[in-house]
Amino acid sequence: MYQVRTDLALEAREKFQDDDVEIKGVRVEEEKNGNMTVTKVIIETENGARAMGKPKGSYITLEAPDMEDSDEDYHREISKQLAEILQELMPIEKKELSVLIVGLGNREVTPDALGPRVVDNMMITRHIIRKFGKYAFGLKRNHQISSIVPGVMAQTGMETLEIIKGVLDETSPDYIIAIDALAARSTKRLNRTIQITDTGISPGSGVGNHRHALNQESMGIPVIAIGIPTVVDAVTIVSDTMNSLVSAMEETRKLEDLGKCISRLEEAEKYELIRELLSPGLNAMFVTPKDIDESVKRLSYTISEGINMAFFPV
Repeated sequence: MYQVRTDLALEAREKFQDDDVEIKGVRVEEEKNGNMTVTKVIIETENGARAMGKPKGSYITLEAPDMEDSDEDYHREISKQLAEILQELMPIEKKELSVLIVGLGNREVTPDALGPRVVDNMMITRHIIRKFGKYAFGLKRNHQISSIVPGVMAQTGMETLEIIKGVLDETSPDYIIAIDALAARSTKRLNRTIQITDTGISPGSGVGNHRHALNQESMGIPVIAIGIPTVVDAVTIVSDTMNSLVSAMEETRKLEDLGKCISRLEEAEKYELIRELLSPGLNAMFVTPKDIDESVKRLSYTISEGINMAFFPV
């Protein structure tokens, strides 16, 4: 059976809400901050993890409807919110940390270039602190920040896991922060949502290109993953259009019976029907907004500023 592809735990949880199903072992907390919404989906049990199809842990989703706008003050507020979330997940204010920032993705493919571009704007300090000492920046806590852009297997011939493990052996960081582009279920969340999780990440999973997961089990240290959905499955767009069409048909007297007939199909049945209709060439297609170049450039800076603010408060 065809499964809707989404990397967002919030969307996976919403699917159960739509079906009026309550999941034991999954807790949801929501907080409004101006026109931003922070939702925590906390998977507490193995039963909840199986139902959600995601590992146990915290999935924090920051939704900002105007994130596509170029308002610098607004994006700075988003960065501040991201910094606060990171400070909740790591003991940044309690001790000095060594953190490896990993920019996942392919720099040559714009929708997948979020991770590498975030690294481009990071404040890297490890080499300076190692050379000039812990008081090089005159701060209360001097966190050692290093970074790497491991590329993709087609470029390196190596798994991302293999590359990062080699770096860990040499640098021994306390935490990894991995940044990657994600896939969403809803077009409304493209470039408007940031997901932060303490469960790590599987590079390429959103588009069905599964690689070895980067998590505490595989890395030996905690892995914080940050992602923004930049693509949506083509089948999802067709399904949403179909639902809109059905609603319009039900309001039209001549087409009312046909609309009701289609509306009786379950969501899974609609997806399976659309997948078969789009086969064989289009059902594996992913779609991204036309202004993705500017969006990735702007959002990568927003994320990097949030990470910088978390470790080096102004």
